[in-house]
Amino acid sequence: MLGTALCLSLLVFWLTHLPPNLEKLAKSQGSARMSDAEVASWLERSGFDRPLPVLYGEWLGVLPRADCGHCGVMQGEWGQSTVFRQPVSAVILRSLAATGWLMLWVMAVMVPTALALGALAGMREGSRTDRTISVATILTAATPEYVSGVVLVALFASATAGLSPLLHEAGWIERRTLFQGTASGAMTRITFWNFALPVATIALYGTGYIARITRASMAEVMAQPYIRTARLKGAGLARIVLVHALRNALVAPVTVILLQLPWLLNGVVIVETLFAYKGFGWTLVQAAGNNDIALLLGCSVVAVTLVLATQALSDLAYRALNPRLRVG
Repeated sequence: MLGTALCLSLLVFWLTHLPPNLEKLAKSQGSARMSDAEVASWLERSGFDRPLPVLYGEWLGVLPRADCGHCGVMQGEWGQSTVFRQPVSAVILRSLAATGWLMLWVMAVMVPTALALGALAGMREGSRTDRTISVATILTAATPEYVSGVVLVALFASATAGLSPLLHEAGWIERRTLFQGTASGAMTRITFWNFALPVATIALYGTGYIARITRASMAEVMAQPYIRTARLKGAGLARIVLVHALRNALVAPVTVILLQLPWLLNGVVIVETLFAYKGFGWTLVQAAGNNDIALLLGCSVVAVTLVLATQALSDLAYRALNPRLRVG
């Protein structure tokens, strides 16, 4: 994990320190009309003209800097954001806190719904219920967030289209729209009306994917010999599902659920930008659009750490849920 993190951070560091990016940074911090000689002079004064391994070592904190000695990422010094004019660590902590609330509600909606739908479909494989749930989950899993988000806004947060004008004319709602089309107000106070659409947009895709995995796992477990034995002994369907089938069927879905956390970072980039919610994804877009190198590097460290941590947690969860691995 440590070697992977170092390789990925070195790759991002190299990409952000390519000459075109450094030239853009110099002109954004100085003047857009700077000549090539002025750009080279600014890069030399700022220390960007030195070899890449030296810059990377100073950023990590393994090599001393002239101004502060060993003060890099490993020492908790992540640099200064050129966009927000604040320490990178403060910007990332604030954005992660906002995204944490979004992820919490997404998981609270997505996981129980997906497991219930998948288990129900797997219990009744080949039935009308199974076919209906399968079609619905395939549609949601095949629809990207930038499509489902726009559709949800048009249906529930538009004053000229969708359901809101009809409900307003019928007197069922006082506002012009049923839900708010922006989640900027959720930065200070989260309500059902300003947070439901972002949560639903992210949860729809994940629900379909996890439900499909759960359905396949549940269908496989229900065909096992020990399930037939439990039926022959007269056990009820509820006991068979809850005691014998569900635990074994959850092995694959639980590992997939843990691996959804890195995917949520990709989802929030689109959703937070679409709904103007200033979380981690919105911050990453701002850093990339304004060539904020220090903030981009900080976001990459957070993203890599989260991906590697969830990979490790998924392996541990798989071992904990599968007794055959422990016996082996």
